[in-house]
Amino acid sequence: MSLARCADVSRSAGEPLVATATTVANWLLVEVPGTWPRDVADPDVLSSSARRAVDVWLGLTTRSRLLFVRRPGRTGRRALAFVVRADETVSEVRRLELGSQDELASVDLTSAGDVVEEPLVLVCGHGTRDACCALRGTAVFSALASSVPGESLWLSTHQGGHRFAANVLLLPAGLQFGRVEPDEAHEVVSQALSGTIVLERYRGRTSYETAAQAAEHAVRTGVGLQRVDDLRLVAVEDDVVRFVTADGAELAAVVEEGDGPVVPASCGADPEPQPLLTARLA
Repeated sequence: MSLARCADVSRSAGEPLVATATTVANWLLVEVPGTWPRDVADPDVLSSSARRAVDVWLGLTTRSRLLFVRRPGRTGRRALAFVVRADETVSEVRRLELGSQDELASVDLTSAGDVVEEPLVLVCGHGTRDACCALRGTAVFSALASSVPGESLWLSTHQGGHRFAANVLLLPAGLQFGRVEPDEAHEVVSQALSGTIVLERYRGRTSYETAAQAAEHAVRTGVGLQRVDDLRLVAVEDDVVRFVTADGAELAAVVEEGDGPVVPASCGADPEPQPLLTARLA
């Protein structure tokens, strides 16, 4: 096994960021302070009743994922949870205050909580899962701490794609960025919060499947569209993905599958060909 950091190997191999975003439309974020286990499914983190409630929500909610979140230094306050809908056309963040995590078992996660307008910025800092996320994610979180206000900024467990650390996820827009460096983190995040995508760091929109992510990037770079609301997905028809622009124009891209560089998916893993999607304007 290679001892090199997976993020360094991926970058050196020229692995593209395009179409690597996690494909999730519904997120459950639970505040869990302290050191996280390697897997959020670890039975020792949440009580049995809270775990059952979370598992029921995950089972009933399509394209869903659980993340643990924390904010260093946040003590003496009621625990929080967020239920996030991150579809392209329907987005919402519901905030729940919990006396304890056990209260997850006594609330209806499909409707409970207060809708909040403030977006969430999640930086993966899951060090027990991958060293790259700890080293790079913590540095980016620190770089953002002075510019992202209040409860908007959180460290999170594994978002997907260790080798693209530092990974940053904006919700409820569902915009995922990778290889974010501390000195550029403020620019990437502030632009995204204002509705503009820094395409050089853009992994994709999590509500899209990977083919649509590849097509979106090809259309945006080919036509010069950086605003989040410049494009809306219309259809995925075999290898053709169709969009409509804000002014009603129809654009499409053709997607092709192939093998990407041979790199480890995470630190300590054996190198293997990674999936690669490329797209061109139709």
